[in-house]
Amino acid sequence: MKILHIITSLHTGGAEKLLVDLLPRFRDMGHDVELLLFDGTETPFYKELLNAGIKIHRLSIGKSVYNPINIFRIRKYFSQFDIIHTHNTACQYFSSIASRLKRHKCKLVTTEHNTTNRRRNIPFFRNIDKWMYRQYERIICIANSTASNLENFIGSSSDIQVINNGIELAKFRSASNNKVYPDDEIIISMIAGFRPQKNQDTLIRAMSLLPDNYRLWLVGDGERRGLLEALTAQLGLNNRVEFLGVRTDIPAIMEKSHIIVLSSHWEGLSLSSVEGCASGRPVIASDVQGLREVVGGAGILFPDGDHKRLAHEIIHLATDSDYYDSIVKLCQNRANDYDINIMAQRYNEVYLSLIK
Repeated sequence: MKILHIITSLHTGGAEKLLVDLLPRFRDMGHDVELLLFDGTETPFYKELLNAGIKIHRLSIGKSVYNPINIFRIRKYFSQFDIIHTHNTACQYFSSIASRLKRHKCKLVTTEHNTTNRRRNIPFFRNIDKWMYRQYERIICIANSTASNLENFIGSSSDIQVINNGIELAKFRSASNNKVYPDDEIIISMIAGFRPQKNQDTLIRAMSLLPDNYRLWLVGDGERRGLLEALTAQLGLNNRVEFLGVRTDIPAIMEKSHIIVLSSHWEGLSLSSVEGCASGRPVIASDVQGLREVVGGAGILFPDGDHKRLAHEIIHLATDSDYYDSIVKLCQNRANDYDINIMAQRYNEVYLSLIK
């Protein structure tokens, strides 16, 4: 089977990391799998996929992913593949339009990575989105909350299927135990892009309420980095908050951390929270859809934007070793639900059912 995945770019992000881990698995199943990027800028994820032997096509390098000419550039691929699987808004839009402009026999699949989006509240985009989703023969939602919100938007459909995102559990469980002791330097880390969806601001503000031996590592990059650096300086935290940039050694980062925090305004299904759970570290996350589904009942949830409550939860973990250990065990058990090998097999079952 020939399968083409289409995504905007391979910059830092959960969907991007997912493809880095998934595509080689589809190839190992015997499929001819390739990747198409709207923005083919070479990134660590790009190089990782190349090194894994995955063929990558690029429509442009460093230009807008919303350039309408991409609709015409991708038409030729519809006659070359059995399955075309899209991710992210620009790819979903343009691929659905391109599929109507060229006769083809390939099956169109998309993955919905977020519980909601702002377009659904704008009448013009609401209608476009509803038309777009109808062009897909299968819509894979990464969590139950994602599927529920999508069905509320477009109506119940047999084309919607839930397949939880997954991670390479063994890669994160190889991390050694790194228990926290109140008098030691305590490392808190958050791995997420610096985008409006994320809420590193609350975590930075929480740091201002923590003792001087607490340090924060922010892993990632993006459009809000300058604002976050300015907030850090304003609160006098430059010597305790480090911006580590884009990293590919996330298991090592988590191994050196004591507490993992995911502060977001909304999520689809946060891979970083799953990775944190698997790593043997306690996870604290915003009480929002997508994070609530992974962390609730295992890690610790705090109200989105409540930096005082977040600081309280961090101190509780750092000063109560029994509590710390109990949260770690719950998180590790929860991570078992998100095995990427199971995810890959379920995606494969979708492809086979569509081809049959």
